[in-house]
Amino acid sequence: MTSWKTDFLQTQITSETTPKRALVILNQPFSEGLFLRLWSSSQWHCCADGGANRLFDVVDSAQRTLFLPDLIKGDLDSIRNDVKDFYISHGVPVVEDADQDSTDLMKCVSAVQDLETEQQSEYDIVLLGGLSGRLDQTIHTLSYLHKLRKTRKRIFAVTDDNVGWVLDGGEHIIHIDHSILGPTCGLLPVGIASTLLSTTGLRWNLWNQPSSFDGLVSTSNHLVPTEDTVWIRTSNPIWWTAELRS
Repeated sequence: MTSWKTDFLQTQITSETTPKRALVILNQPFSEGLFLRLWSSSQWHCCADGGANRLFDVVDSAQRTLFLPDLIKGDLDSIRNDVKDFYISHGVPVVEDADQDSTDLMKCVSAVQDLETEQQSEYDIVLLGGLSGRLDQTIHTLSYLHKLRKTRKRIFAVTDDNVGWVLDGGEHIIHIDHSILGPTCGLLPVGIASTLLSTTGLRWNLWNQPSSFDGLVSTSNHLVPTEDTVWIRTSNPIWWTAELRS
């Protein structure tokens, strides 16, 4: 049984008992409020190329030095010169990786892995972006996190509208904070031929229900306000998504 929490979306400062988290900022729009929550709940911060533009623009100019990332990495074809010059002048490493067989997201995850090797410590990864904007980039996020389930315990993708992650085959308990999540959610058979789904804690529960792109897909399901957990059993990996409240 794997247990999941989204406490990194809460407004309070994280405690010493919460997992270490690495925030990877992608080149997609996001609100200041969401950014501030994720920044404060993460211990290491990285911008994927043009994600540095997003960080630079979302923060008031008088406070930019309070939100300096630990690293900017990518092929650097999107970062603006004024943004790059600002962060370099404040000591932020800006690393060009011209490998065209890996995306900027993949390069930043590799940087997190290097950090973990150096510190002998594991981080949860939170992606700010990745589920909105261009469809091909969204599909890349879905595919890449599907693959990463084999090597990483927890990696989440967050936008202003949704939070999502991959549930590997097996049983899962998702702890629901109804002040943050809902009401809608989805169980998506992405990257697999089919799966068998069973659930509790949803408005429309499933029991050994076949799910596939050729058959049933549980979209627009609802969290139940009186239920603090959702239990899911899936025979193959799926994507779980939940709506974020304003």
